Amino acid sequence: MDGVRWAFRCGSWVPTRSEWTLAARCIQPEEKDRIGQFVFNKDAKSAMAGRLLIRKLVCEKMGFAWDGFRLERTARGKPYLPRPSSGPSITHWNFNLSHQGDYAVLAAEPGLQVGVDVMKTSRPGSSSVQEFFRIMNRQFTDLEWTNIRTAGSDWDQLDMFYRHWTLKESFIKAIGTGLGFDLQRVEFHISPNKMREGQVYRQTRMHLDDEKEDWIFEESLLDKDHHVAVALGKPDISMSKGDGGTFREAPPLLFTLLSFSDLVSRATPLTEEDSAYWERFQSKKEAPSRQSEQQ
Repeated sequence: MDGVRWAFRCGSWVPTRSEWTLAARCIQPEEKDRIGQFVFNKDAKSAMAGRLLIRKLVCEKMGFAWDGFRLERTARGKPYLPRPSSGPSITHWNFNLSHQGDYAVLAAEPGLQVGVDVMKTSRPGSSSVQEFFRIMNRQFTDLEWTNIRTAGSDWDQLDMFYRHWTLKESFIKAIGTGLGFDLQRVEFHISPNKMREGQVYRQTRMHLDDEKEDWIFEESLLDKDHHVAVALGKPDISMSKGDGGTFREAPPLLFTLLSFSDLVSRATPLTEEDSAYWERFQSKKEAPSRQSEQQ
């Protein structure tokens, strides 16, 4: 069973009244209220896209009707679908979201730990590139800093910095440890040094506490400025066997760019229309250039 890699370009989405009110009707009321509390419209759009991506996944891949399930959140705020206590057995999917820059992305896999992170390469707001690196010094190992600082121009170094960052964040999100994890415990051996749009790379390897791990990391470019990394944990062999009974590694997946119509193609409204919700969205502020939220 193939996994899912979906991306939605929030940065270029300018919702119409009908789109925003429909989107609000197609998510759970408490999620609608949570999104309504964002100060910046960019954050509201990204969070809305994330909720729709999850519901689309549950509907299309797990076989639930759009209005036939309820999403919950862990103590850390991560959305998940509770396993039913009765009824037919269904394949358990793990999924993860990220949004930053111009995109919201979702990665999902049946029977695998999965984490995803997207980052846009951008210049530091008020400091030089080298000052920014000095502030972030404790986030990477000596080897990683060597790879970053020898990448070329300041822009190339920033690009390599964010590539390493997405890899680390994808792993942290897959294992669900949160902010307390020491990022210097994981070290990435990058390969290849340069990536091209339209390709997925799996050559990069991770060492955890100086031991090589068998996690798989998929790296790709959504466009020239956006890195995305997907961390895939150890497989559930019973769900990934070929005809000969041995583990078959699924081929890497490119992210599919979805339109708003794609997001709501199977949607069923859960609540009545709220015209005031559109008015509140219109009153939200434009976000500062580096404003972002990760899920």
